[in-house]
Amino acid sequence: MTPAELELRRYAVQGLVAEAGRMALDYFGKQESLGVTMKGAQDWLTVADGVVEDFLRQRLGVLFPTDTVIGEEGGGAASDPVWIIDPIDGTANFARGERNWCISIGFLQNRVPMIGMVAAPALDELYVAQRGQGATLNGRHIAVSGAEDIKRASVELGWSPRVPYERYVALMQRTYAAGCSAKRSASGALGLCHVGNGRTDAYAELHINAWDVAAGIVIAGEAGASINDFFAGDGISKGNPILCCTPALASQLREITGIS
Repeated sequence: MTPAELELRRYAVQGLVAEAGRMALDYFGKQESLGVTMKGAQDWLTVADGVVEDFLRQRLGVLFPTDTVIGEEGGGAASDPVWIIDPIDGTANFARGERNWCISIGFLQNRVPMIGMVAAPALDELYVAQRGQGATLNGRHIAVSGAEDIKRASVELGWSPRVPYERYVALMQRTYAAGCSAKRSASGALGLCHVGNGRTDAYAELHINAWDVAAGIVIAGEAGASINDFFAGDGISKGNPILCCTPALASQLREITGIS
């Protein structure tokens, strides 16, 4: 794929993400019409998830018919090149009227994350990144915090019911024992973006799916973050652990989290 073809995808999809954000925000403002259901324990689903994903799939199919698509709700094959979509990341927040949710779209070529866009319309934020071109928030370049002292670090620990709670509790204990401040905001995509713009110093999760991180990996990476090789092995189809952090803390956080 030529640089011009990548640029075309970035510009075109930036418009789609903005439109999808307006669509999702309209649903967010009408809590009574969300049609909330549960796919599993703490695994929320709303009408908006399906509507937004269907919209993005249809438009991507028209614009780039040779590209494939994987979405959280509709699935898809891990072929190449591929768009990986989470129509609403942070659905539990979305369904409860909490503003920390987003639309996440990542593009991979030869299994390498090339384009990432995360729109958080309830926060009026749009993150955009392309490999080798830096990352922006609402058009302004962003960078990781550069923190060096683990005892002053702010670390977000993502949680998943796919991992035994004992492992999550042990991870939290090790994080606090190292002197870190730990938190959880329930959106992996935004968690990675917040490392990229320096709001936190690290994001770690013992298992997370590709649609939660495909965009954020590009954004945080282009902002200077150190990130493990999430797409190794079956990362696209089955997920993997993730550790994303400001570089000076990488060695210590690998030891604390056990993620390398």
